Amino acid sequence: MRNTVKTSVAVAAASAIALGAGACSAPSDTTAGDKGDKNAALVVAASPTPHGTILDFVKNKLADKAGLKLVVKPFNDYKIPNKVTDDGQVDANFFQHKPFLDTFNKENGTHIVPVQNVLIEPLGVYSKKLDKLSDLKSGSTVSVPNDPSNEGRALKLLADNGVITLKPGVGSDAKLTDVKDDKGIKITELEAAQTAPRIDDVDAAIINGNFAIGAKLKPSKDALALEKAEGNPYANFLAVKKGNEDDPRIKKLAKLLNSPEVKKFIEDKYQDGSVIPAFGPAKS
Repeated sequence: MRNTVKTSVAVAAASAIALGAGACSAPSDTTAGDKGDKNAALVVAASPTPHGTILDFVKNKLADKAGLKLVVKPFNDYKIPNKVTDDGQVDANFFQHKPFLDTFNKENGTHIVPVQNVLIEPLGVYSKKLDKLSDLKSGSTVSVPNDPSNEGRALKLLADNGVITLKPGVGSDAKLTDVKDDKGIKITELEAAQTAPRIDDVDAAIINGNFAIGAKLKPSKDALALEKAEGNPYANFLAVKKGNEDDPRIKKLAKLLNSPEVKKFIEDKYQDGSVIPAFGPAKS
């Protein structure tokens, strides 16, 4: 991650639980459970949409029957959830894909591991000013997420649709320095959470699925271009601190998140294709 990520993680983590606690119903829900107590509440940090929404469905419809007490802490941020999972303020998180996690662990010294894949959110190009992607011309501005994994995805999406040209052999690991021909288009880096709120500042913005949903954007209708879901390596998963994979509460939640009920919930709620089930064990 960039230096801004490194410095802001340490500062932000100090108030992370205060931020998340506002979404909990009682003070007793605001701390992580004891992994040795199978009856303790399982506290999970998550992006509000769709991850938090899916976890709320599990909490309200499935958890009691499975003997799981689930507490969901929403964080509209890509930096804090791994930090508070690593230091034990929460038990798990659900918001990210493997390339993002690998970079975060390397740059921040955390020890988070994936447990269970749940969904894919196709990345999309959105605009409040243009009607089609071909309207992007020399002088146009496009914002992309600034974390390495999502920036690479964004640049590949632009290249796949002929907006820019990448150097030969470069794919979803692309960096700005890998752009062979920007065709006069100015690419602006923003934190992923800012791409949707600041869409009016640019001609087009590449926005992660969860932030598009939060901004009331419908990928199948509003996206000028959408990342293909088939063969997409960016499944979002349930993750824990290394060593906690065998916590019985984690195993219960992993099973519930891959249940037929959750599959139907995702398909019914996100009929616009913004969220697609992608079940199965996550690769470490």
